[in-house]
Amino acid sequence: MSTTADLDEIYQQYSGTVTAYLTRLSGSAELAEELMQETFYRAVKNIDRFDGRSSVYTWLCGIAKHLYYDSLRRRKPTEPLPEEIPAPYDFAENLAQKDQAMIAHRYLHSLEEPYREVFTLRTFCDLSHPQIAELFKKSEAWSRVTYYRARCMLQEAMKENQHEKE
Repeated sequence: MSTTADLDEIYQQYSGTVTAYLTRLSGSAELAEELMQETFYRAVKNIDRFDGRSSVYTWLCGIAKHLYYDSLRRRKPTEPLPEEIPAPYDFAENLAQKDQAMIAHRYLHSLEEPYREVFTLRTFCDLSHPQIAELFKKSEAWSRVTYYRARCMLQEAMKENQHEKE
């Protein structure tokens, strides 16, 4: 896997999905692009560490995740969420609507880790529970429970906001 052709093929195959993962994780297309480039740089630099026990995608997402958390430690805290965010209570149905999806993302980014990341990986990156478990080095049951709890937290927050509006 260390030939230039293999590395180019890996980049072509995974750069878009790694960028999408980082965009969902960070909420910033610009930061995602920057971190995606750094992810592939680190992958090429450390290709000898890839042991094949996980998929290439999972390995790349692991690198990307660590780079994202490193970037969080280096930046200033973000502004708090606005007090009044109009939100629907049916999260799944309203994700299709762009404005409602943005509100849902605000709630999503207010979740603590690992809930936010597990929900993001499952919902937006289409990772399976076994893949998520592999990425976190946890069990599949842990992935399922964490995703379920994150979903419940989001739905509850959005329901509360909806009831406050009424």
